[in-house]
Amino acid sequence: MNDTHGTELDENELGRIAARLAAVGGIVGVCLGGSRARGAHTPGSDYDLGLYYRPGRLDTAALRDLAAELCGRPVEITDPGAWGPWVDGGGWLDIGRARVDWLYRDVERVRRYAAEARAGRYVSGQQPGHPYGVPSYAYLGELALGRVLADPGGELTALRADLVEFPAALARTLESDGAWEVPFVLANARKGAGRGDAGYVAGCLFRAVGLLAHVLHARAGKWLINEKGAVAAAGRLGCAPTDFERRAQALFAPAGPDPESLAAVLDAADRLAAEVLAGAGG
Repeated sequence: MNDTHGTELDENELGRIAARLAAVGGIVGVCLGGSRARGAHTPGSDYDLGLYYRPGRLDTAALRDLAAELCGRPVEITDPGAWGPWVDGGGWLDIGRARVDWLYRDVERVRRYAAEARAGRYVSGQQPGHPYGVPSYAYLGELALGRVLADPGGELTALRADLVEFPAALARTLESDGAWEVPFVLANARKGAGRGDAGYVAGCLFRAVGLLAHVLHARAGKWLINEKGAVAAAGRLGCAPTDFERRAQALFAPAGPDPESLAAVLDAADRLAAEVLAGAGG
């Protein structure tokens, strides 16, 4: 990243960009996401713009023309799906001295996952850069936590309004899933610990801690959309056990391949998991 990055976009300019994006064929609306939507950004934070589009109708040629105009040079703008089945596609732009990411989101897919979430169902998929995987409700959290910038037909705003409240049925499912999978994965980790398989144990710990973070967010009725900052965010919830963040992060201190050291780490993980799954701190 060079020294031209990190400059703030004027709010009016951001609105103009969103309006022009919303005028592109196939785009339903534009939503600001990430840290800037939550007010947790720094001057160096990117602008994440979710481009909610109608499948099969997105005019990527028009998007490329607009990107080139805004950046003053040609920019690689992908077709839908080019970045994988869960991240979809888009482009990375330098507009003036600000970093702006265009992120495709299939609006019908979001609508379908919203209906599934209200029924207490979700699916997860693997995606490079997301070691925990991407749960389908992450799409819903993106929109719920985001700020709609352009929505000519009101469709995106209406969809978001239905997502602000965390679905009770989904919360029950996530708590139930955590209640069986966390003990299961930690029990499996014991087998690796006995062989000094530190890599396997670390993988199990990552999965278990991720599950606990999602359980706590579900219990609090809060959206959790990715792994970055998940442990810290969970620790700030009122339903989290005392000192959750420190205890969870400490599980990842290097224990090496020594079976006794790995077993001690898993003992600590079992204690933390028991508190979370019993509702301690709530």
